[in-house]
Amino acid sequence: MKIVVCIKQVPDTKGGVKFNPDGTLDRGAMLTIMNPDDKAGLEAALRLKDQHGAEVTVVTMGLPKAEEVLREAMAMGADKGILVTDRVLGGADTWATSTTVAGAIRNLEYDLIITGRQAIDGDTAQVGPQISEHLDIPVISYAQNIKVEGDSVIVERQYEDRYHVVKAKMPCLITALSELNEPRYMTPGGIFDAYKKEVTVWGRADLKDVDDANLGLKGSPTKIAKASDKVRKGAGEKVTLDPDESVSYIVDKLKVKHVI
Repeated sequence: MKIVVCIKQVPDTKGGVKFNPDGTLDRGAMLTIMNPDDKAGLEAALRLKDQHGAEVTVVTMGLPKAEEVLREAMAMGADKGILVTDRVLGGADTWATSTTVAGAIRNLEYDLIITGRQAIDGDTAQVGPQISEHLDIPVISYAQNIKVEGDSVIVERQYEDRYHVVKAKMPCLITALSELNEPRYMTPGGIFDAYKKEVTVWGRADLKDVDDANLGLKGSPTKIAKASDKVRKGAGEKVTLDPDESVSYIVDKLKVKHVI
C-alpha cells in the first residue's frame, strides 16, 4: 500500500505575519510550523503504515526552507520526502497550487492521498478537493476517522452535529481534520534517521501534464486586493449602571442587534 501525504509549512501565527508588496505572504521572513490539519493527516497515514505496512511519501510545495517540514515528517515516521520548489511557482493561489501538487503526484504510485482539510494561512479548504479533481479520483473530505478494508477506505465524514460513513475504492483522496487524532512526537532516533535521508527536490521541469498558464502568480485567477495582520479590536463602549439599569441596557442592545 502506498500513501502520499500533502503537507504545508505555514506561518506560526503566534509570531505575527509579514507580507510582500504584492499582498502575498513573505514566507521567508516568518517562523513556521507544519499545518495542524496536515499533521493529523500524516499521523493517520503513519497509523495505516503501522497496521498495514504502507509506504508513506510526504510532498510539500514551498520555498527551499520547506525542507524543514519534510524532515519533521520523516522524523515522525514518513519514508520519503519530496520538495517541489521553483521561482516560477511562487505566489500561487489554490488553483495554481493544486495544479502544481497534482503535477508532482502524477510521477508517483499511490493508493491513497491524504491532505489536511485546510491551511491556517489561507483557510480555503480548496486545495485537497482540487487535487482530486486534477487526478480524476474520488475525494472524501472532513475525515474524523479512517479505516482501510481491502481495496477500499471507510471514512467517518464530519457533518454538523453528526457524521456520514462513506466508503470509496482506492485510489482516493481524503482531507483530514485536526481532530482526527493526536499526532505522535518525533523521536531522537527518528530525528537522526531523518537527517540521514535525502529529500528529493523537484522543480517546474519535473511536473507532469501541467500548463505554464496555470502555475505561479501569473497562473492564479484569484488576486489579492488587500492583506493585513490580525485586526485589533477597539476598547468598545463602557458604561457604569446599577443592576436593574444594566439588564435593560443589555436587553436593548440585543434587540438592536436582532439577537432577540
